[in-house]
Amino acid sequence: MELSLLINKFNIKGRLVALQPFGHGNINDTFLAIYRNTFTETQVVLQKVNKKVFPEPEVIMENMHEVTRHCHDKLEDDAVHGRDDRVWQMPRIIKAKDSKDYVIDDKGEVWRVITRIMSAHAFELAQGPEHALECGAALGHFHYLISDMDPKLIKDPLPGFHITSGYLKAYDRTLKTKGAKALIGASMEAKRLLKFVEERRDLALCLEKAEKRGELKKRMFHGDPKVNNIMIDDVTGKGTAMIDLDTVSPGLIHIDFGDALRSICNPAGEEETNLAKVVFDEDLAMAFCKGYMREAGSFLTDADREYLFDSIRLLPFELGLRFFQDYLAGNVYFKTSKPEQNLNRARVQFRLCESIEARERSIRNVLKKL
Repeated sequence: MELSLLINKFNIKGRLVALQPFGHGNINDTFLAIYRNTFTETQVVLQKVNKKVFPEPEVIMENMHEVTRHCHDKLEDDAVHGRDDRVWQMPRIIKAKDSKDYVIDDKGEVWRVITRIMSAHAFELAQGPEHALECGAALGHFHYLISDMDPKLIKDPLPGFHITSGYLKAYDRTLKTKGAKALIGASMEAKRLLKFVEERRDLALCLEKAEKRGELKKRMFHGDPKVNNIMIDDVTGKGTAMIDLDTVSPGLIHIDFGDALRSICNPAGEEETNLAKVVFDEDLAMAFCKGYMREAGSFLTDADREYLFDSIRLLPFELGLRFFQDYLAGNVYFKTSKPEQNLNRARVQFRLCESIEARERSIRNVLKKL
């Protein structure tokens, strides 16, 4: 079905004047549609939900409906009572003409249309402490919005996602294979990473054990709080929205907190080959944490705060473990352009973990003051 005919099935006012590929996302096929009439212009985003990543796209849309409904109600209430220093935004689902939240095409693919966050854009890398502060504020505010949602309303879109013990079990299974044994036997670097993992097995379970003891409780988390999913207002420079809501799941907010800092505070990036350049940037971290606590501090418990450092340390370890496991399994999950790429990616994340460990006292002191 032609895209112009497909988008015509949605309830959008005006005349379609442009429909073109949009963004740099790696998961869903995304297009920007522009509608105009005599007085106004409307821009919306048309997306096909990727069945390879999300086998039940209808579940993704049910989740998005619940999350956006809850957040929009809370945003409206806060705006009425003047609780915010800015206009916070969130994408809205555009209904199809049959009143559903999506359209299924002739091939059984699920398509949706959501509003575009206007006069704002996201960056690929942290631009400095002020930008990091606004990223922290945006994530903290999003956590505040969903902090009182009932996790039972949301179906887990990716079972096992960010469950570190599960990744560790997959790693252990891979270690027993002939291919993994051959790779480890042929590489001193692989042997070093193997030792790194063995020395930190307890780290892999720190948040899960705290949850089982009742110290931490499941709320809702975003699932992919990287810097390019955080929209910054073009005019004010303030954080204005979190986008890409497909991975919103029941779980620990610590996962988002640690993952955001993992991506924001490593300016060298995931593909750096010179490990000397991989350093956890404390200035960016301090700014991010300040912005986050300003928005999320009201609902965090003392126990939540106690485990924030552990999450900062855990997430690079978890991603490094996943890269290393995939390398040993023959590069079957993460896309690679060369055989050693996942090995190097693991080296980067483990070095970042070491950098965080070396700064533990300083980071904990910053967190205590916020």
